[in-house]
Amino acid sequence: MITYSFKLYCAKRNKKLHNSINLSGHIYNHLIALHKRYYRLYGKHLHIYKIQKHITKLKRTKRYSYWNELGSQAIQDIAERIDRAYKLFYRNLKHGIKSAPPSFKKIKKYKSFTLKQAGYKLHDDNKIIIMGQEYKFHKSRNIEGKVKTLTVKRDALGDIYIYFVCETEKTNIEPRTGKGVGFDFGLKKFLTASNGQDIESPLFFKQNNAKLQKLNRKLSKKQRGSNNRRRAKANLARLHKKVASQRKDYHFKLAKQLSEEYALICIEDLNIKAMQRLWGKKISDLGHSQFVNTLKYQCTKTGTIVVEIPRFYPSSKTCSICGYMHQGLILSERTWICPDCKTCHDRDKNAAMNIYRVGASTLEVETVRPAKTG
Repeated sequence: MITYSFKLYCAKRNKKLHNSINLSGHIYNHLIALHKRYYRLYGKHLHIYKIQKHITKLKRTKRYSYWNELGSQAIQDIAERIDRAYKLFYRNLKHGIKSAPPSFKKIKKYKSFTLKQAGYKLHDDNKIIIMGQEYKFHKSRNIEGKVKTLTVKRDALGDIYIYFVCETEKTNIEPRTGKGVGFDFGLKKFLTASNGQDIESPLFFKQNNAKLQKLNRKLSKKQRGSNNRRRAKANLARLHKKVASQRKDYHFKLAKQLSEEYALICIEDLNIKAMQRLWGKKISDLGHSQFVNTLKYQCTKTGTIVVEIPRFYPSSKTCSICGYMHQGLILSERTWICPDCKTCHDRDKNAAMNIYRVGASTLEVETVRPAKTG
């Protein structure tokens, strides 16, 4: 499966899609209310097949006949979204994970609807028909494979994007031989490499922080509900979108470079939620999780192998020279001296070397020495 994203041309006819997304939000809130009422009456979860049958009956009534403007598949997909959200909530509840059940959303903040087999038709050029209306989109590349679903989504600026999920033929790219490297994710440095070729943190949010603060101050001074506030809010959203685009572009270019340079890349499985609780918005600014997903995708094109070592492996505490494990190492210590071999270690560089050694050992490139604790 592969997903293609394209932006629609700005046109007056896009108002119909905005109305369809608003209608999707209205239906979403209606179904949430049904779930809550059913649980209050019977004390159990409303099954998806019951609610889908109920939707079919509602659309036949005069009061809810306007639901037919959206299309049956889009409405059924909304019911499936809510069902998946409830199943995730109950699964988290079973495992003792705190989370909230799905709840109501503001109509203006509802973002998308999805069509599956029907409701759209894609032409060979940059035109698409969605629910009887023709639209043009910026076709930056050819669409390969069979289109399975179409998602229409709007962002905070009101721009509309279409997402094609396509089924493609599997192309088995054989793993290639070449250099290997281990990377440790950090805060001051984006990637600390085992071979010394470190990569600095771009920190796009921090670079634009002064502009963001200025726009936030302007927004806070505008009267609620006024056109000036709406424009100020759009300016702030535009800058946030620019920062996200810069970060995404950097991740793709870096991932492409690394996947072409190395045949084996070893990284550590990250607990992003825990890192965000410790360091807050800086982790979000770096976007480690997004970069890992991008790296894995790029490596499938070049035959590069990505190995993730377990997150609980003590890569920073283990001496990369003799294998001694420093149990008392705390987070604030950036360098430490091994009591066994007297080697002075940089914390991140030592972790990157251990990550590479453990990752390479899974492919029998190197072996892992047993750790010596003290």
